[in-house]
Amino acid sequence: MRLIPVAAAAVLLSAGSAMAQTSEPGVAVGATVGTSGVGLDVQVRLGPIFTLRGSTDRLTHSADERYDGVDYNADLTFDTVGAFIDMHPLANGLLISGGAYLGDRDIALAGTPTGPVDIGGQTYSPAQIGTLGGSIKLQDVAPFIGIGWDDTFYRSGRWGFRAIAGVAWSDAPEVALTSTGGSLSNDPTFQARLRDESRNISDDAQGYGLFPIVQVGLNYKF
Repeated sequence: MRLIPVAAAAVLLSAGSAMAQTSEPGVAVGATVGTSGVGLDVQVRLGPIFTLRGSTDRLTHSADERYDGVDYNADLTFDTVGAFIDMHPLANGLLISGGAYLGDRDIALAGTPTGPVDIGGQTYSPAQIGTLGGSIKLQDVAPFIGIGWDDTFYRSGRWGFRAIAGVAWSDAPEVALTSTGGSLSNDPTFQARLRDESRNISDDAQGYGLFPIVQVGLNYKF
């Protein structure tokens, strides 16, 4: 019967040793790729449960978008930094992450109509419109929440694997349109129509305010 308390004591000592080991502070750097772009991470471990994480990401992408009958070339450029707290509730790789992305998140628009189109409720010819340019600007701060796996501080060796999925969000984007080279480009009434059209595009671009984040990466622990 004496073996039972001895065994129990051994288990407690082993658990305490493991907890002490997982409680040790640490620093890791990593590289990520995903819907937020290509990025670099720095992690500072606070204990067995919490890790502070900073990131920098760059995303560029070009696509064709159609708004109110006008075909635009949309060039997306996101240059962001992020600050997050990763919580590992089971003191293993499973994590819940919260924080925010900060920085410029802009989409440049350019389109040249080839036929009559509606601008702010009025139909204009290509000669009157010229070339349409503009921008869709998202807010500089986008809160983020996600869930994933990062075993960097919970495994032996220097390397760790990271995968996370979540969403970043912001309010409705700001849209501004301009016209160049058209016979009405500088006309005050047409400028007012452009402002109305900008508001219409802002309504169509509501989906840009909700941005899915999916990332994978590798970390190196010091």
